[in-house]
Amino acid sequence: MSRLHAVQSTGAALEDDRIEPATLEAAPPATLPETAPLPAPAQEEAASKARRRPPAKAIVRILLIFFVLLLGWYVATDRMAPSSSTGAVAAFTTQVAPRVSGEVTEVLVRDNQEVKAGDALFVLDPRPFDLAVKQAEANLAQATQGVDASTASVASAQARVTQAEATLENTRASVARTQSLVERGVAAKAQADKAASDLKSAEAALEAARADLESALFKAGGQGVINPQIQLAQVQLEQAELNRTFATVTAPTDGVITNLRLAVGQFINAGSPAMTFIGAERPWIMVDMRENQLANITAGAEASILFDGQPGRLYEGRVQGIAWGIDPGRTSANGLPQNQATTRWFEPARTIPVHVELLEDWPANVRVGSKVNVLVYAAGDANPIAWIATGLQHLRSYLSFLY
Repeated sequence: MSRLHAVQSTGAALEDDRIEPATLEAAPPATLPETAPLPAPAQEEAASKARRRPPAKAIVRILLIFFVLLLGWYVATDRMAPSSSTGAVAAFTTQVAPRVSGEVTEVLVRDNQEVKAGDALFVLDPRPFDLAVKQAEANLAQATQGVDASTASVASAQARVTQAEATLENTRASVARTQSLVERGVAAKAQADKAASDLKSAEAALEAARADLESALFKAGGQGVINPQIQLAQVQLEQAELNRTFATVTAPTDGVITNLRLAVGQFINAGSPAMTFIGAERPWIMVDMRENQLANITAGAEASILFDGQPGRLYEGRVQGIAWGIDPGRTSANGLPQNQATTRWFEPARTIPVHVELLEDWPANVRVGSKVNVLVYAAGDANPIAWIATGLQHLRSYLSFLY
């Protein structure tokens, strides 16, 4: 009962709250909530960022242009102003070695010492060489005595030949007389036969004497200094005296001693290097250039030289010449060239040595083997490529202060 009363009360309330159609106003259409507008500075900043953000195509285009310019510069400099940082200072160097073997008794120089031509560097024990000279002198005296004895034998053989010739002449005369007597019937025929036999004996004796003379002359070989035995002994004496002078090793020219590895008491063999000698002659520069850099390089071309030991300064130079050949690194088998197998993607370019002369005084602190950067003006120095290359060379010179 109470539940029914509640339903009726609810229905009455709804009827009381009902809105009349005449009084109902049209509702506005539903709209989405609008976003609050950005402030003016924020809008400008967003637009600026959009303008600053480069598109991908522009980046690719810029990189492509840069690559083309870099490639063009690379090709142009190789033809007009080639450069290389592989240069090195070169000079005449000699490995000082004795011509004879012996024990070192004196070392007269220090490492990195300047010497003059003919200065003594080190001395070997002279006693073995003195003994060799005395032995050679004794051999010469013995050879002279032997030649004198051979000369006496020649004289004796010559005397026997003279005697045999005289005997033969007498025998011939005797045979003639005997033959005459036999023909006249005064002497018997047996006497003629005996005379003929004596003649043959005399002729044979003369031949034997002459043979002995030739043998004596052959053994003697000549008289005085023309005798081979004396000449041989004389040469041996001169060689012994020369070896004695070789016991003192001297500087070949003016220069510097370096890499000294010698001590008193050390035994050194003939031809074994004892130290390195750098001649005082004017050094030069050898720089390796790739083959495609040599197209326009000629002897006499001007060059800009940068020494690592002289940062911040460039020196003037000139190309003296280009090497005519290098060792390709191939070995020969049965007279045929052998190809070297390689697994590299790109075969490295081969380089050819270029001889460059310095046109100024050599810096005091530049040594043999020092690193050199060389720029060659293959097309002259009055063109934009040369100007830019020179500027880069100056930049390298200042970078040498750092490394």
